[in-house]
Amino acid sequence: MSDADILISIRGLKVHRGGVIVLDGIDLDVRKGDFVGVVGPNGSGKSTLLLTIIGQLQPTEGTVSVFGETPGSMATRGRLAWVSQAASNIPNNLRITVRELVGLGTLTWRNMIRPNRTERNKRIDDAIRMVGLEDLEHRDIRHMSGGQRQRAVVARGLASNAEILILDEPLVGVDRESRKDFLRFLENLCRNEGKTLLMVTHDHTAISRCTHCAVCIDGNVHVDEEIEMSPNSLMLSNFSNGINLKESFSVDLLQQSKEVK
Repeated sequence: MSDADILISIRGLKVHRGGVIVLDGIDLDVRKGDFVGVVGPNGSGKSTLLLTIIGQLQPTEGTVSVFGETPGSMATRGRLAWVSQAASNIPNNLRITVRELVGLGTLTWRNMIRPNRTERNKRIDDAIRMVGLEDLEHRDIRHMSGGQRQRAVVARGLASNAEILILDEPLVGVDRESRKDFLRFLENLCRNEGKTLLMVTHDHTAISRCTHCAVCIDGNVHVDEEIEMSPNSLMLSNFSNGINLKESFSVDLLQQSKEVK
């Protein structure tokens, strides 16, 4: 794979929050089609890493580029979708259908002034198809399961034509059976739809089943670069050689995952 396939590039990243160094000396490359899992205890810097990638937090030192551009810049708008931890916790008094929710992902200041309904409807249709909610597109989301709600929220991001999905604890509030379906859905987005995914989760089973690479932040940074893969699962080897946060780490995430696609 060439450097042109690198969608997210991080070099020498240091981030302060509340006067405390949360991330220090981080190097990371994410290539097109990767599914990256980020794990670690609360307060370890997982969400900080994601928020820096989407441009909500600014580095104290180092550089972050997304599609070769500054995170949050106009050039990256719509190409990267953020699905927050509370994204599916929609208030019970809000009445909105799946299709209406997904349609919010197509709104920009340009098409609000000059709407192109044909193009917008196609993007909504495609997003709903990708998440498998065609039969429920007119269902009020209040009457859907947690897993179905999460799919609808992801579809909102897909409707923006996002190439990268950033998911912060998407499995919170999702029951076990729905969780399995949702993880299969995410894997399909990566394998068959060509999307690139970064997912923070406390669920290590989810990491082992779906992701191509795991980054663990727990006071040290551990990177699993040699995942043994089978047609049905990805087995994580034990994290053994930790790298101190004050040192840097670099990951080529695509090395083995592409061999089985």
